[in-house]
Amino acid sequence: MQWFMIVANDVADSAPLRAEHRDAHRARIESMTEEGRILTAGPLPIDPADPDRGLSGSLIVAAFEDLESARRWAESDPFAVGGVYASVDVRPYKPIFGATG
Repeated sequence: MQWFMIVANDVADSAPLRAEHRDAHRARIESMTEEGRILTAGPLPIDPADPDRGLSGSLIVAAFEDLESARRWAESDPFAVGGVYASVDVRPYKPIFGATG
């Protein structure tokens, strides 16, 4: 297993779509967390000082067999399929500081 960084950028005004697909999105990540395959995951606020401004996307660092597996997983995420994400970038990631799994 190798670590991969998934950075997803939301469409404008994504809050209603996020709410619609949140449970399914989180269930996938929780399942991978139980398997020890999530290093970190969470939303990217537009402005942390003003939560009402919403979210600009998501960051997930997770373990996969290879880059293609990580891309397939990202493309099948409920947020991706449900139209929350305008774009998704998947890259290899090498943790150096903090939790290194």
